[in-house]
Amino acid sequence: MSIAPNTLPAESRSARFIRRARSTPDLSLGLILLGFVLLVVLFPGLFTSHSPLAVNVDRAMEAPSAAHLFGTDDVGRDVLARVVHGARITLSICASALLLAALIGGALGLVSGFIGGHVDMVLGRLVDVILSFPPIIFGVMVTGILGPKTGNLVFALTVVYVPLFFRIARSGAMAEAGMTYVEAARSLGLPQRIILVRHVARNVLPLILVQCMVLFPLVLQIQSALGFLGLGVQPPTPDWGAILQQGKDYILLAPWMSAFPGLAILITALALMLVGRGLQRRMDRR
Repeated sequence: MSIAPNTLPAESRSARFIRRARSTPDLSLGLILLGFVLLVVLFPGLFTSHSPLAVNVDRAMEAPSAAHLFGTDDVGRDVLARVVHGARITLSICASALLLAALIGGALGLVSGFIGGHVDMVLGRLVDVILSFPPIIFGVMVTGILGPKTGNLVFALTVVYVPLFFRIARSGAMAEAGMTYVEAARSLGLPQRIILVRHVARNVLPLILVQCMVLFPLVLQIQSALGFLGLGVQPPTPDWGAILQQGKDYILLAPWMSAFPGLAILITALALMLVGRGLQRRMDRR
């Protein structure tokens, strides 16, 4: 009796995958939910054939049905289409702001923590000034001054979260600066910038990436709140916060107008939170 050569390795890999999934059920659930959200973002046509901008006043505020699974809004637009297509806009704004904040805050934090001295003092004081404002208040202030535009919203969110990445990168750079390999590199005569970019930044980067996943739900909440206040993406462009704002006046007559975009925010934030915490625990164990 012969055994196929790839049978045992395949079984061992599947068993190992199941064992890891059982050991971290929250991370597994988060990855499943996040995969579904990414599917909606990348392929909205799989979930709806309606246009998010098509107006049909004759079918305004219809309850969920086979024709419109999430119902229609006050001007007859399909709520499912607006939620599905709004996912790409909402999450792209959050991802853009988070990426810019990680790049700017991470770079400044690495320089501040590695060089120290007056550079660290000046940058630290600037960060303290930004942190003295609550995130939502600072976001309202920036978008209120610059105007309710998508670019201004990304800028406001970036400024709000730069200090958090700055502190993470700064603490990581300070810890790495005292390592033996850094002292050895300095003794070999390597320039400071080479040590910082090629060695220190490489070891601090995983901390920044994990922090991106941890902070993404918070960025989503602030972005949705600003959209709800009318300081984000402007109608008729579908955005989860803006859809919530449009449905608040009809919460008793047509609760589905607010319930489904709110549920989308909740599921996405939950998925990101589970994945972020799972990655953070794995990083701590390592």
